Amino acid sequence: MSLPDLLLLALAGFAAGGMNALAGGGTFFSFPALLAAGLPPVTANATNAVALWPASLAGAWAARASLRPLGRYLLPLLLAGLAGGLLGGLLLLAGGDDVFRVLIPWLLLAATALFAASPWLGRALAARRKAAGHPPHTPLSLGAHIGVSIYGGYFGAGMGILQLAAFSIEGHPLARANALKNLISAVIYSIATLTFVIAGRVSWYELAILLTGATIGGYAGGALGEKLPPALLRSFVILVGSTMTLYYFWSTYFSA
Repeated sequence: MSLPDLLLLALAGFAAGGMNALAGGGTFFSFPALLAAGLPPVTANATNAVALWPASLAGAWAARASLRPLGRYLLPLLLAGLAGGLLGGLLLLAGGDDVFRVLIPWLLLAATALFAASPWLGRALAARRKAAGHPPHTPLSLGAHIGVSIYGGYFGAGMGILQLAAFSIEGHPLARANALKNLISAVIYSIATLTFVIAGRVSWYELAILLTGATIGGYAGGALGEKLPPALLRSFVILVGSTMTLYYFWSTYFSA
């Protein structure tokens, strides 16, 4: 790997870790950087998913107190996350680089739109949140969770927003919806990581650089979290996501 690529990944990891700690949207920095460093699209996505895996486990562990009272209610959700994450990962591997390369701009567009709409979506769903109890599982709700999990196993950017919306629509209060999101994200990333590792589609050298930068960036982001305006940070992530989306639409469909 050349020195410019090494620096690019380190800086992208730093930016991704910092933005995830501050406002979310770190994938908009890390995934394009892995592509720019020369990794094939599927390997870049798999490596990025593995880089996000430790944070998902930490988030699930931090939310354990909110999840413990749910008991057996969690089992169908865990199975939906496991099945969907596995299927999404297998679809990514089966489709290969050519299929995924064509889908990249559309996936980035969806993730950018979800990130941009998340505050509005949160307000729109607020009236549906209930104060206590939990709604029963239905075939429709479990099907929705499987669909979100497939998306998460296949790409992942914006998955948390989709999960939060699904749980809120069902009637879960915000704190519980966020805890459920963290748990199912950890399941999806865990099974997807295992799938990608077994398939040999993770680039460990690039992963080590990305994780190092993300760890430092996450610490810096946490330290700056109370000093920087959240609206400014969100606008910056949306700008980056929009720029990356336009670039990949151009390079995929219009450049010679």
